[in-house]
Amino acid sequence: MENDAYIRLTAAIGIILLIALWEGLKPRRSLPPVGRKRWFSNAGLLIFNSVLARIIFPSSALGFAALAQERGWGLLNHIHPGPLIAIFLSIIALDLAIWFQHRLFHLVPWLWRLHRVHHSDTGFDFSTGIRFHPLEIMLSLLFKAVIIFILGAPIIGVLIFEVLLNVSSIFNHGNIYIPKKVDQWLRWFIVTPDMHRVHHSSIQKETDSNFGFNLSCWDRIFSSYCAQPSLGHQEMEIGLKEFRLNTEQRIDQLLYQPLRNPNKTAN
Repeated sequence: MENDAYIRLTAAIGIILLIALWEGLKPRRSLPPVGRKRWFSNAGLLIFNSVLARIIFPSSALGFAALAQERGWGLLNHIHPGPLIAIFLSIIALDLAIWFQHRLFHLVPWLWRLHRVHHSDTGFDFSTGIRFHPLEIMLSLLFKAVIIFILGAPIIGVLIFEVLLNVSSIFNHGNIYIPKKVDQWLRWFIVTPDMHRVHHSSIQKETDSNFGFNLSCWDRIFSSYCAQPSLGHQEMEIGLKEFRLNTEQRIDQLLYQPLRNPNKTAN
């Protein structure tokens, strides 16, 4: 618990530096004209979200797990499967729960208004993986709290899951080249950048596919898997058709976007 923030911050900085270097040396696609200017807005959202989350939920997801353990709440605290099995089951269950949450944010119109801030990025690189509206982050934390209480997920299981979630979000949004054969092998187990890039297509049927962040099996199991974009990775359009202007990438527009009519031009 004492090292929670340090561990997650170290993992996040490490994967960001690695993927940013990889993008510089071997990019998959060229960035749009707004390019690296998006980084400031996306990083601004990350900082704002981190501060807000600490104010509203000072104990974080690990605090929810500690409370569940202290009170004996949740399935795993009643069946006592053993520590290693409990950790494994909690990681798998939380990953599935986040998959369902992600799909729900696409299905429910008012939730989509929040989530489209993430999808309105016209670029696709490591910074897209940290670009989320603050209200989406707060709702996600509440959802995770409920799942942790129902599961009785152990603290170490929640910590491992949180690190995996952060690392995989940066990795699978990376604008990095991975050889096709390696990608095809990897995506049997984890979500690769080529697999997740399909989800950021401006074509709706492709946007509504590949909801996974870490484990790739859920999209195959629930019939939402799309192997490749119809226009190919080089020609596909990233983002949403209603938010194409460079001004839409400013942080003030991103914060206000859920309240906006998408047909109204940003100032």
